[in-house]
Amino acid sequence: MTSVPLPLMPDSTAEMTSETRFDAPLLEQQLMQEDALLRGHFRLSSGLHSDTYVQCARFLRRPELAAPAMAELAQRIREAGLQPDVIVGPAMGGVVVSYELGRQLGVPAIFTERDDTGQMTLRRGFTLQPGERIIIAEDVVTTGKSTKEVARILEGLGGKILGVASLIDRTGGKAELSFPTFALLPVTAATHAPDDCPLCRAGIPVVKPGSRPEKAFS
Repeated sequence: MTSVPLPLMPDSTAEMTSETRFDAPLLEQQLMQEDALLRGHFRLSSGLHSDTYVQCARFLRRPELAAPAMAELAQRIREAGLQPDVIVGPAMGGVVVSYELGRQLGVPAIFTERDDTGQMTLRRGFTLQPGERIIIAEDVVTTGKSTKEVARILEGLGGKILGVASLIDRTGGKAELSFPTFALLPVTAATHAPDDCPLCRAGIPVVKPGSRPEKAFS
């Protein structure tokens, strides 16, 4: 896909006010033009069918789009009075978000990843000091399950979770998390079991997008 110039959100280095610094419809437009937010009929990695698919990597590959978005998240975290010591992003989706958010906030950024047993953990020499204050950074919060998993791991290592920041909240604000959440764009997405899918009944072809290998479905 050929990249085309897109209108930008305000420069992250410029002074911003609550009235002018962020334009949610513009962000949604950018996501859709980058094919990072798709509408249609999709089969998710879970096997469920949905009318919405999110692949934030296609948006985050554009630094001129990602930087202003992360500047807004950083500003919201500051306005909430939160002062993290480190930003932690779950691999893979949270790696770019955590790096840019850490840059905006002036703190280190690290990431968790799964080990050979499938357990989420810190690797590559990353460590936490007891009591370090953490913002978990995600590209998209889908159910909140993976965020809770990462939070448990980090708390077990002595960290203190201040909140979670994401580009998109795919739960539409319904994720049940026990700490503050900051999301630039809430997205409400319907999901259906494959044998009870109105999109299938309507004869709309199903598409399997995404970065994970195709699973076997009966």
